[in-house]
Amino acid sequence: MTTTPVATQIEDLVSDIPGWSPHDQLTALFHLAYMPDATGDIIELGSWCGRSAAALGLAARLSGNTTVHAIDLFPDQSDWRRNSDGTYSFSVRLEGQQIDAYLDPAVWEEPYVRDIVPIYDHHPRLLDRFVDTIQRKGLGDVVRPHRGTMQMFAQAAPADLRCKLAFIDGDHSYEAVANDIRDVERFLVPGGWICFDDAFSHYPGVDRAITDHVINSGEYERCQQLTRKFFVARRRSRG
Repeated sequence: MTTTPVATQIEDLVSDIPGWSPHDQLTALFHLAYMPDATGDIIELGSWCGRSAAALGLAARLSGNTTVHAIDLFPDQSDWRRNSDGTYSFSVRLEGQQIDAYLDPAVWEEPYVRDIVPIYDHHPRLLDRFVDTIQRKGLGDVVRPHRGTMQMFAQAAPADLRCKLAFIDGDHSYEAVANDIRDVERFLVPGGWICFDDAFSHYPGVDRAITDHVINSGEYERCQQLTRKFFVARRRSRG
């Protein structure tokens, strides 16, 4: 048993993990994953270096009997390219498919040089960095990385997989978010939570997909903007 507040544990845990998830959002994710409202695993789409995966992994470790499935394209350093307008995007080839990312919006040169280039200093493969980070944090037994898209994960996952929480932070276009919601719903149990980063902030595609396929669907309750850019909803339990 520990008396260290969860918020402090999370802050210490992620202090050296690059990423853009603020502490209030990570704490909210932890509590949704930790509370025993539903049973099942956790699906995270968009894992990057492991910042939010570590917070979810801590919840999985403390609550027990839960695996975090961390899904990301995990681009290698060589996958990035400079576009004609000076921005940066990347393409990865997986399972015979060429998958483009950061097209709209692309990454401007300043944040690319400041935030992305340094993450490859010791690991030219992002997946290697993610695995190393999760292992160093002592979460290797509860966080399982999957390189690919949500659709690839859904096609390969066991038919009996069930999740109590899904965190979607992948491609921010309307079509991609709508498809990710549909793929996640195959596994999300009644009473389970679906969560979105960058919601109702600066990405119209994310906002519209949440509105159409969550808020107005009749399938969810407790639809709430929980922090500045973090939206959650609870899947209805059918009587």
